[in-house]
Amino acid sequence: MHAQGRLVIDPTARIHPDARLAPDIEVGPYAVIGPQVRIGEGCVIGPHTVITGSTHIGRSNRIFQFASIGEIPQDKKYHAGEDSRLEIGDGNTIREFCTINCGTAGGGGLTRIGDDNWLMAYVHIAHDCLIGNHTIFANSSSLAGHVLVEDHVILGGFALVHQFCALGAHSFLAASSVVLKDVPPFVMAEGNSARPRGINTEGLRRRGFSAQDLTAIRGAYKTLYRSGLRLQDALAVLDGESDCEHLATIAAFVRRSQRGIIR
Repeated sequence: MHAQGRLVIDPTARIHPDARLAPDIEVGPYAVIGPQVRIGEGCVIGPHTVITGSTHIGRSNRIFQFASIGEIPQDKKYHAGEDSRLEIGDGNTIREFCTINCGTAGGGGLTRIGDDNWLMAYVHIAHDCLIGNHTIFANSSSLAGHVLVEDHVILGGFALVHQFCALGAHSFLAASSVVLKDVPPFVMAEGNSARPRGINTEGLRRRGFSAQDLTAIRGAYKTLYRSGLRLQDALAVLDGESDCEHLATIAAFVRRSQRGIIR
């Protein structure tokens, strides 16, 4: 390794002269960084990592060996030269062999990952996915294109999410689940195809939700899934509970769902 100030680059790394690297990052052996890449302060880029495309990476991210970041999408509709990019925020951990693709012109042109996310080995994030903050992707979980993942979502190992699905904030996917429709906030899902299995009680407790919050969310779950009401009638019931913001969050998510929610 050789240092320029605090910049530490292994001599075997291949970094395009047009790439912009902050002055205090580390780049490991045999890493490859392309001309449109921007990497912020405090990042550590592991050995054999490839970062390409129009990829902007924020501060204090750690990307482990053999990850592929910003490569063109696995989408036959993609054409070379499209205006597509990848944005990664701050404080993310991206483990070995993760693949994160840039966006497509037809899908908005952007794949985005927020802050403080934890992507374990072999995770795949396809084109045009939008991921919030504080999520956890266990080993080999995968998103097809155009998936929305809100804050504090957890995906178990080998969980798969169909294209254009949405995962609501604080939801939880059990290992090996296959998601074909949207998962509302706070809901636990499991199976192939995934079905609702109650609310994410333990996760919510760990994040400071009160007993009163949990009671209200559990009641909303029962209204949606166990009351026998039609969906619109169930939403009307949730609308009547105006003293709980979490119920409004659930109702708003369900109303904007394009694929419908898991049942």
